[in-house]
Amino acid sequence: MDFIIRKGVENDMESVFDLITELAVFEKEPDAVEITVEDLKKDGFSENPKFKIFVAEQENKIIGIALFYERYSTWKGRSIHLEDLIVTKSKQKIGAGKALYTAVLKYAYDNNFNRVAWEVIDWNTNAVEFYKSTGATYLNDWSVVQMNKENLSKFIQNN
Repeated sequence: MDFIIRKGVENDMESVFDLITELAVFEKEPDAVEITVEDLKKDGFSENPKFKIFVAEQENKIIGIALFYERYSTWKGRSIHLEDLIVTKSKQKIGAGKALYTAVLKYAYDNNFNRVAWEVIDWNTNAVEFYKSTGATYLNDWSVVQMNKENLSKFIQNN
């Protein structure tokens, strides 16, 4: 392994933003990223951080991230949501993704969380098969539902 996994720091957020943008392009949503580097710094490193992050670093360059946060399940209790697991395309297949994934799962285990959950696009068969191979349950009968800011505003103004 010629990379390291470590906790992300505020100075990493420009590289983190670049990886988030790379993921958006991969997921065919190149214009979907609305946050900024400053948002990441404020939201991740304020007095009440909104997320935690592990980074994979190789030769002083961030090549991957695992960004996650705590949530609560009415069925399971304390849970973690893995928002993004990203490794830059040129560094995939060197084990960085698995190492980041393992770091999040170890964090959950060590801190007595009851579940880790995330979404994966169904056409990303490499990711789906990887997750299944680790013992994760793939719930293909559930759908992700979202309300964007514009529709949220419309709904509230009309109700």
